[in-house]
This record gives sequence, C-alpha cells and structure tokens, in this order.
Amino acid sequence: MRIPLDYYRILGLPIQATPEQLKQAHRDRTLQLPRREYSDLAITARKQLIDEAYAILSDADQRQAYDMGFLAKTYEPESEIKTPAFGKRANSETTALEPVIDSHTPSIEIEDQQFVGALLLLHELGEYELVVKLCQPYLSSGSIGLKDGRFGDPALIVPDVILTVASAYLELGREQWQQGQYENAASSLEAGQNLLLRESLFASLRGEMQTDLYKLRPYRILELLQLPLEKTSERRKGLQLLREMLQERGGIDGQADDQSGLGVEDFLRFVQQLRRYMTTTEQQGLFETEARRPSAVATYLAVYALIAQGFAEAQPALIRKAKLMLMHLGRRQDVNLEKAVCALLLGQTEEASRSLELSQEREPIAFIRENSQNSPDLLPGLCLYAESWLQDEVFPHFRDLLDQSVSLKDYFADPHVQAYLEALPNETGSTSNEWVVVQPRRPTTTSVSSSKPPASKPSSTATNLQLTSSSPERSMATVAPLNSDVSVSGVRESISPLLSAPPPPSVRTSVETGSASTSIQGSRKPSSPSRETQSSKVSEPPASSTVPPTPKPPNPSPIPNSSSLRRIQRKQDSSKWRRLLILGVGGLLGLWLLWFLLSRAFGALADVLGWSGPTLKGEQAMVQLNQPPLPIPEAKPVTAEPEKLTPEVAEAKLNQWLSAKSAALGPEHQVEALQKILVDPALARWVGMAETLKQEGSHRTYKHSVKVTEVQMDQANPNQAVAYAEVQEQVQYYSQGQLQNTEDAGLQLQYRFIRKDGEWRIEDWQVMR
Repeated sequence: MRIPLDYYRILGLPIQATPEQLKQAHRDRTLQLPRREYSDLAITARKQLIDEAYAILSDADQRQAYDMGFLAKTYEPESEIKTPAFGKRANSETTALEPVIDSHTPSIEIEDQQFVGALLLLHELGEYELVVKLCQPYLSSGSIGLKDGRFGDPALIVPDVILTVASAYLELGREQWQQGQYENAASSLEAGQNLLLRESLFASLRGEMQTDLYKLRPYRILELLQLPLEKTSERRKGLQLLREMLQERGGIDGQADDQSGLGVEDFLRFVQQLRRYMTTTEQQGLFETEARRPSAVATYLAVYALIAQGFAEAQPALIRKAKLMLMHLGRRQDVNLEKAVCALLLGQTEEASRSLELSQEREPIAFIRENSQNSPDLLPGLCLYAESWLQDEVFPHFRDLLDQSVSLKDYFADPHVQAYLEALPNETGSTSNEWVVVQPRRPTTTSVSSSKPPASKPSSTATNLQLTSSSPERSMATVAPLNSDVSVSGVRESISPLLSAPPPPSVRTSVETGSASTSIQGSRKPSSPSRETQSSKVSEPPASSTVPPTPKPPNPSPIPNSSSLRRIQRKQDSSKWRRLLILGVGGLLGLWLLWFLLSRAFGALADVLGWSGPTLKGEQAMVQLNQPPLPIPEAKPVTAEPEKLTPEVAEAKLNQWLSAKSAALGPEHQVEALQKILVDPALARWVGMAETLKQEGSHRTYKHSVKVTEVQMDQANPNQAVAYAEVQEQVQYYSQGQLQNTEDAGLQLQYRFIRKDGEWRIEDWQVMR
C-alpha cells in the first residue's frame, strides 16, 4: 500500500543532507522509542521503515534516482511525472480501503505489516489529521480491515492502531485549543475518548482526555455564548455547560471542585465576563435558579436581570418580584438603594423615600440630595439617579439591552405599566407596611409610628431595625433564606456626580386614578397628609386579669411581747434578703443556662437545615461591576522531560544560529529568528549589528558548515553547558547592493549554552583558534 511519506521526512532531514547527517539522523531515530504501550510488532515495523530510508539515501545511485522522482512529484506538472518504484511493494494492487494520495505529494510503497510503523512515524511528525484520515476506513462500523490478519496479528495490531489514533486525537485537540478553536478541540477530544471507551482500552489516556475536557469547558462556554442570537442550539449548549459547572461547584460561590482549575474568585470573574454575552431572559432563568441554593451573589444578579427586563419590556410585575428578593437579601445586606429604585418604578414614592433614609451608601445619597435641593423630598434626585443607574450600571451587562436608552417618562406612559400600578395597593394599605420600623421590645406596651422617618438618624439606631411584612405577595415569594454572609455591596459601582451643571428641575411622578404620568416641573408640591402611612402598634402581651383568691387567716395565737416582735422582725428581714439574693443568683444562672441551650439548639438546627452556609474568609470574592473580568487562566501544556544537550542537539542549534545570523544580516535584516536561538548578551549585540547594517544600506551573505566535537554539561547547573565546534564559513560583504569583499574562514569556537523556557539557547561564544 502507498503512504504519504518520503524517506527524507522519515529521517527528519532536508534533501541537501550530507552523508554524515544521514548517519547521525538514522542513529537518533533508531534510539528514539514511542510510548511503552506499543507492541514489539509496531516498534519493529517503525524501525524497518527507518532502516529502509537510510539504506536508499546512503547509496549514491539509489539516492540520485529517488531524488529525481521526489523532485518530479513536487515541482513538475502531473502529466510529466514518472516516478521510479521504491519500497518492497511497488507493484502491489491498491485496495478499496487505501487512501487516495495527491500525485504531487511524495509517497512511498510499504508492506501491509509496516502500516502501523508508518502511522507511528506520521504521528511523530505531527501529522495528526492524516493519521486519523488513514485509519478512519479501518475503524468505521462494519469494517474488518484490522481484524482479518492483513496487517498482522489482530490482537496486537488493533490496540496499536487504536492507541495511535487516540493519541492523534489528543494532540490535535490540544493544537486546536491553542489556536482558539475550542469547540473543534472538544470534538477531537471527545472523538478520541469515545474510541477508547468503545474498545475499552488505555484508561490512562482516556483520563488525560477527560482532564483536558474539564479545563476546556470555560473556553467552550465563552465561545458558544459569543455566537449570534440566531444560533439558538449552540447557545443553549453553552448555557447547559455552564449549568453543569455550577452544579459541580455547588453554585456561583460554591467551594466544590469542577476540575476546571478556577478558584472561587476566578469563577466569579468568569461569570461576570459571561454576563455581557447573555440576554436578560437567559440571566433571569439562570440566576433565579441559582438563588434557590441559596446564594447571595446569585440573588443579587437575579435582581439585576428582573429589574432590567421589567423596565425594558414595561413589565412592573418583574420589578415587584425583584423588590421581594431584595427584602430577603436585605436581612443581612444594605440594599436599600436598590429597594428605593424598585419602589420608584412601582410608583411607591413614600416607600422609596423611607428606603433612601435607611441607606448607608454615602456617594449615591449625596448625589441624590444634591439634585433634590429645591424639592421638599429626594424624589427628583432619585429619578435622575435611577435613569443613570439603569443606563450605566444595569443595561450594559445584558446583550439585548446594549443599544437601548432609558427613559422614566416613556416607562410610566406605557398603558400596561399604568394598569399594573393602578391595581397595586396604595401606600396606606398593606404594601406600605412592608418596611415598618420596629424598635426592640420593652416590658411595657410601646407604640411605634410608621410615619416618614427624619432625614438623618444616628447609625446606632439603624443597627436595631428589622423588616416586617404584611403583604400576601411577599409571603408567596419562592426565594429561600440566604446561607452566606457574602457582601453584595461590592457588586455596586460607586456613583460619582454625573452632571456638573446646576441641578435640573424637580421630577414629579404622579399615579392618579385612571392614568399615570411623569412630569417635569419647576417645583414640587408637598405630599398630602392623607398619603402618610398609618401608625401601627407593637406591644407586649397584657398582664393576666385573673385575681387569685384571698387565703384564709390561720388560727389565732398568743400575742408576743415587744422584744419578741423585734426579734421576729429581724429574722424576717434577714430571711427576706437571703431569699432575694438566692432568687437573683438562681435567676441569672437560669437565664445563662437557657441562653446556652437555645444557642446550641439553634446552631444544630441551622446546620441541619443549611441556613448557615459557608462564608468566604479574607477579602470578599464578589462580582465587581466596576472592574473588567480577568482572563481565564490558560491551560498548562503537557511538557516532556527536559532535553539534554547532546552533540547532535548542539549541532542543530548551531545551524539554527547561523541561519538566523544569515537572515538578520542579509538584505532583509530579519531579526526575529535571533530571538529564538540567542539570549543576552549575544542577542543584544547581534540585533544592534543588524540595525546598524540596515541604516548603512549594507548586508552580508553566508555559507557555512558546522561540526560539534565535544559537549560538556555543567555539573553544578544542569541548565548550562559548553559546546566545542569547528565552523567553516564564507562571507560576502555588500554595500548599496554592490559586492565589496569575500572572506573564507575556518574557526574553532567555544559556545556557552543555557536552557530557557525548556529550550537550549546560545548565551555567548569565544574563538579558540
């Protein structure tokens, strides 16, 4: 059968190779062995092809005849090609399973038993796609090409071919990964994995592929979600991969290992990076599901999606849902600013004002106050802040809202919004009681008014507030209690002053019976007293009104004298104080014991029910909207054992250096190749020389030959070595395109090598003779 290989590629040499280079290459290729899993049959077939290539190319007559056919296939028109027959089966018939080879591609004829050896050589040359293509007909369902004994013992040949093809899939997938073709890379890895699973072979190689698939998954998600919205099936696949990662990690801020190599903070940044490629509907569905784990971060991101979609699509019901989720989140976090925006969009202006009073966000509140200076309340500044917040902080993180503008006027003018807001309970009803401020209970009945709080309050008061709700809509919320103390304050961007101009006119939002509108006026009327929230009473249960029966007096006894009465009185007084002391100490001990038992029971219950989830230690790893996400860490390539500097390696490196020198000092002055073989100080010196010749309009041409005579490794540092070489070099000097001089030199040099990034580079050299 004919294989797309040539003898020069088998030995890894150019067509101009000398007899000494042929001998050295044959020895090196013979000593190099493939993976230990290969059978002796495959290793023997590979060696036969190497020996055959050396035998033909080392014979002058056979090499001349081979070169004629080799050059004819490469350069002459197809009609003029006359290829001499080389190989042991030059006259064999081609079967239907053998590949069709382009007439201009060099090829050789091999025996069937050498097929696995040829596959090994192609794999070593990096021809992974060609290996897969050659073996595909023999691995397809229904084919018995490998099991009929044609290529050798099937018990040995089948595993060898499977191993070669699977390894080709693995390396092909890694190549595509590095080229940014993430889905193609996954397809190659999955194809190799399926082949090994089908044949139940080489579990360790299958494990390598699975590890790469895990590390490749974040890249695939990014590639799929970046596709156009019309690619629904591909985008759905990306979302499914993301859900699988979240499930394996235990949520967005989970601590489990999904084997992607991303830590908690890296994964949070990765999610932030994904948001710009996801629509509001996609984010809402994903983050609402994640919020039920529960997760504070997912809850906050779900709030963003609900507000964005509710405002953009004029669906205030979604904003209402976001406000309910914020109430759950507000038990542990300061999200009063977001509550105020939601209340404003729902037409609940007094609730919005009360929420602003509770917010500890200094910069946004300062901005709102600055733009409400001519108004009796903060609503004008809140309207301006809400528009800026939606336009700059919310919409840019949704793919379908990037080009949309924000207008509160258009939102409130929508008939659907008007109808929904009219159906909401007014602020004096149950809705207004959602944010009632409740002071700590006292022994006596205490009445706490829920009227509008003052403009400022001591911070100590704010820490004693709690949220209550009488809204039936809130009681039906499906958001589970939060399990994490992760702060969501880092999700917010600090709002800097947006306008340097004087404050705009007051913005008044009115929701009237029959219509709702937003109007801009020069001033705002004070709120009507009828809009104030009704007061509510919070008191302790009253004392019992039942009077115990009066005990009957005991039988009369003799009346004691005065001295006896005084003694009895003193005894009674001392007994009274003793009883009071015992009761006081016992009461304190009882209270302490009761507190201890209740705290232990509550802690155990919280652990069982999952109320107290894991908390992040140190700096909070939150999604930051004001910082660009970090790129995903690149997968570490599989590195082989460091290459030793042998005479053959040193000679190849010196040839590389002399070729790079010819390119750098030649007419094109290409210095890029110098950076791949030299390090400082030699690199800086020769780059400078090339720049000087370029400025002078001069260049040089070289012809050279190199022979390494000795290599000495540094015993103290295995990354350093010295090589001694004999160099024959001819130099032609040109100036302004005219030949000026020619020199021939034969030198003995000592080269200092250093290993950098796993490869040997030349650091410097000196002339010995």
